[in-house]
Amino acid sequence: MPAKNSSSVTEFILSGVTDQPGLQIPLFFLFLGFYVVTVVGNLGLITLIGLNSHLHIPMYFFLFNLSFIDFSYSTTLAPKMLMSFVSKKNIISYAGCMTQLFFFCFFVFSESYILSAMAYDRYVGICNPLLYTVTMSPQMCLLLLLDNLVNHYMCDILPLLELSRNSSYINLLVVFIIVTVGIGVPIVTIFLSYGFILSSILHISSTEGRSKAFSTCSSHIIVVSLFFGSGAFMYLKPPSILPLDQGKVLKNKDVKVALRRTFCRKLVS
Repeated sequence: MPAKNSSSVTEFILSGVTDQPGLQIPLFFLFLGFYVVTVVGNLGLITLIGLNSHLHIPMYFFLFNLSFIDFSYSTTLAPKMLMSFVSKKNIISYAGCMTQLFFFCFFVFSESYILSAMAYDRYVGICNPLLYTVTMSPQMCLLLLLDNLVNHYMCDILPLLELSRNSSYINLLVVFIIVTVGIGVPIVTIFLSYGFILSSILHISSTEGRSKAFSTCSSHIIVVSLFFGSGAFMYLKPPSILPLDQGKVLKNKDVKVALRRTFCRKLVS
């Protein structure tokens, strides 16, 4: 029998942010600035927490790991994006694309579960302050952190699926289910934690006490809203509502979102 014609994908061509040559260099320096600020901010916070023993408490333990994930998440995406602004051949190998995709999904899902662990930490601190030290022991904090390691192998999933010859409906359905399950558990945990927190805050008699409790949670609420809101907007909308070009523009805002998260944590800390 004659051999059937077949071909395999060995590399991908990344279209980049824009095809206008005049914008390449300005955008390179713009996003390089965002990336440097993000790296310096997160590494600075990691160093600060690591060197100060009085910050070795559960809240800063989670903040330490969240900063590390933010740094790793940005480093997974930014270098290749920056190269696309100055490289004439913006090509990524199949292995490189799958590696980038794996670490991107790994850090995103890890961050979602760390945010839910931080919500639980705030719930214990506000609703059960007398048992906080016992409940949030180092062993418990480590257990909550280790549970964030999601073994998931999913460049970005939606543009890759656009290149697939298989049924786009099945592909998008699988992505929808994975994302829903991946963020469903953290969101339920966060909502339950803040439900109990709100109930406890409303029972606080002093205005100063309520204000302090709200300020303790405000930065975390902002981070959760930005993280899950942007993720849901990008991945839980049908393709007809969210074209690929719009998704590309939104993805460029990830570094800005990470920067806002970093500034929020610095202000509260």
